Amino acid sequence: MEEITNSHEWIKKEEGVVTVGITKKAADEIGEIVFVELPLVGVSVKKGEEVVILESTKAAIDSYAPLDGRVVEVNEKLKTNPDLINHDPLHEGWMYKLEIE
Repeated sequence: MEEITNSHEWIKKEEGVVTVGITKKAADEIGEIVFVELPLVGVSVKKGEEVVILESTKAAIDSYAPLDGRVVEVNEKLKTNPDLINHDPLHEGWMYKLEIE
């Protein structure tokens, strides 16, 4: 089951790992996403820290870490198909996975 943060990220917890993406509402408001800057695997992040930059035809916005953790995986598909976030933000458009610290 997904949880929603105040900054419109969704998180799904599974056995100590949290998958992070943005909500459908946020994706719709951002507009067509044309570029995603993902974190590096292995980087530790703190709750509230900027982790992802999303650029759309309208603006660039930041996505923030929902929890403290270490990035263990990023969605490589977004590097060539950032619009997956617009089309399927809750499944194919996930951004990264954190191992909870």
